[in-house]
Amino acid sequence: MALRHAVLAALLDGELSGYQLAKAFDLGVANFWHAQPQQLYAELSRLEKGGLIAGREVVQETRPNKRLFHVTEAGLAELGDFTAASAKPSFIRDDLVVMVQAADHVDSQALIAQLSERAAFAEAKIDLFGKMLRSMRGDHTEEEFLRHCDPIGPYLTCMRGLAFEQGNRDWCQHTITVLQERRQAHAHH
Repeated sequence: MALRHAVLAALLDGELSGYQLAKAFDLGVANFWHAQPQQLYAELSRLEKGGLIAGREVVQETRPNKRLFHVTEAGLAELGDFTAASAKPSFIRDDLVVMVQAADHVDSQALIAQLSERAAFAEAKIDLFGKMLRSMRGDHTEEEFLRHCDPIGPYLTCMRGLAFEQGNRDWCQHTITVLQERRQAHAHH
């Protein structure tokens, strides 16, 4: 996947400025595609040059003018092609997993500290996803929302982010327990 597709997808819900895109990316899209704000601004420029998005100038009284961008027909066609292509499976590329791979040869206390930090990060993301899902759902139950409400795409990706972070938290906590029990067993020998 290229950043361009993530930016196009983020612009589907309506016009956004570069700043709003960076904010939206941070809250939603960043959960499955990370990008720095400067990468987003550069991508907006490329997409506009390529005709996949169009921007318009908005004059503001008390602030500098801003540009708002929206997806063009060509951009929608590009997303359609992207969606029709086969998705490559994702792979874990995570420093923490490499650290755990080396568990037999490194300080397990330092590893436990890293795992605890990641579990806390995951817990905070779980909380954020829960709030986002409740906010999107409004007064509907999850079942009602999944069956009848729109937009469904952001809701489903948020559910994926939630499951991902729950998996991270659970693995970290389990790994901590295993390492602590092994430390105690070795201390008694």
